[in-house]
Amino acid sequence: MATTLKLSELISALSYALDITEGQPEGHCIRSCWIGMHIGQALGLTAQQLWDLYYTILLKDLGCSSNAARISELYLTDDRQFKQDFKLVGASLPQMLGFVFSNTGTHASSWRQRAQSILNVLRHGKEMADELISTRCHRGADIARQLRFNGSVAAGIQALDEHWDGSGRPLGLQGETIPLSARIALLAQVLDVFHVTHGRHAALTEVQSRAGSWFDPQLVAVIGRLGTSAPFWQQLEADDIDQAVLALEPAQCAVPLDEDYMDEIAEGFGQVVDSKSPFTAGHSQRVGHYADCIAAELGMAPARRRWLKRAALLHDVGKLGVSNTILDKPGKLDADEWAAVQRHAVYTETILERIGHFAEMARVAGAHHEKLDGSGYPRGLGADAIALETRIITTADIFDAINAERPYHPATPVASTLDIMRQHLHSAIDAECFAALERVLRAEGAL
Repeated sequence: MATTLKLSELISALSYALDITEGQPEGHCIRSCWIGMHIGQALGLTAQQLWDLYYTILLKDLGCSSNAARISELYLTDDRQFKQDFKLVGASLPQMLGFVFSNTGTHASSWRQRAQSILNVLRHGKEMADELISTRCHRGADIARQLRFNGSVAAGIQALDEHWDGSGRPLGLQGETIPLSARIALLAQVLDVFHVTHGRHAALTEVQSRAGSWFDPQLVAVIGRLGTSAPFWQQLEADDIDQAVLALEPAQCAVPLDEDYMDEIAEGFGQVVDSKSPFTAGHSQRVGHYADCIAAELGMAPARRRWLKRAALLHDVGKLGVSNTILDKPGKLDADEWAAVQRHAVYTETILERIGHFAEMARVAGAHHEKLDGSGYPRGLGADAIALETRIITTADIFDAINAERPYHPATPVASTLDIMRQHLHSAIDAECFAALERVLRAEGAL
């Protein structure tokens, strides 16, 4: 697997997970990469500069999940809708005020609470925005470094929200002190957002209106010239845009994707998922750990265990598409909210199956909420259709979900967690996997 799968294939597919947590139409990072790489080529960048730009854009939203819970808390709103709408807002006061009134307090419990929330944003909006963008940018750069990307890529991600006139964040960089990759990525991002929502002409008009304020005027001039090319737009709008973007990676700079690197990328994206909610910190890592230990206890071969751990680390990647107003809700979910939670399993499968080599992993990870008695979701599979690997992930997932603190229950002691799990043996939880988990916990001294 690792000898034939390319880094560009893996990262471009996983970029769809970043799209959904930003509330963007699928393929946003891919399309932004197409735009940005054409700007880079027009500027005559070197192969290494183009490679750095390529991954800066695909991974520009790596830190996006880290401020989702805080957005919901500060603005009393759906973080995904908030982020989607925010990308359409310029710097003018009327636009900013319109955004605040439309996107603040939408999930407040009363009109009074919504009014208080709006007043708080009007008073402290700059400090709030500073905090949110700083968190996102620094976290994204940190994860990029963990994923072995160089300092140029990390710096580009960190400076994504800097503006040419110095009005951006998190460091208030100005002009050419902003990394070129960040300047291109921001321009490409805005062009894609307005192209998808308003069309070609409106997208070009929007970026031209921000030349000299948000954007480097030289880059806007390049986009103006590219915008006259029909093939540029046609490929951007084509169904095979993914393949076109894969072809843009400078081949001479390609990085080998070995087994160790695959593990690190799975762990890195597991961190992106766990950053979505304060209640899921470390969840994917723990599920990966227990799934691996259960598999070892059951005698699974080392290579298969390694594959399974990756699936466990990525099992909840679809939760990036669920609002924090739902994920962090302390009370009972209503029917629509529960349906939104259930969709995360489908999102997981859809994202992972974009990687041809991950077809089996997509099915195994996406089925982690199926139950042996057929009452699970998303497909209501019966025991005969649920693989051992899925049963292992499910056992590890349920253990951590009960054992760890969640918005709807406090942390549960290990012994009590196992007592609760015993009530669901043969219906939701495989008995052999559960017995293996008990042995693992005893060996670790948790029992």
